[in-house]
Amino acid sequence: MQKLTNKEEEIMHILWKLEKAFVKDVLSEITEEKPHYNTLSTIVRNLEDKGYVGHTAYGNTHQYFPVVTKEEYRKGFMSNAVGNYFNNSYKSMISFFAKEEKISAEELREILNMIEKKS
Repeated sequence: MQKLTNKEEEIMHILWKLEKAFVKDVLSEITEEKPHYNTLSTIVRNLEDKGYVGHTAYGNTHQYFPVVTKEEYRKGFMSNAVGNYFNNSYKSMISFFAKEEKISAEELREILNMIEKKS
């Protein structure tokens, strides 16, 4: 799975939300710094080239839809992040969040309970 730029990832979030959309629909969902229509169209076509998006043609117009689910992307994204920043150690990742006070002891207990229930 190829890495996405920040703008491509933003567009994917919109497509996951809408499920299928024309470029104009995606453009209307962008809240900050709307790109030019042609720029957005190029980004969507790049997403298609990367295998994240498919389309249905209606004459000269294309309706785009995600081919990769949000869950599939999240799994790949997290695996890459853990590999690149935590030496493939989820323990190191959790430790980092605990040290940064991004996760509480109560949340850690909840995670442990979830893990124990799966075992």
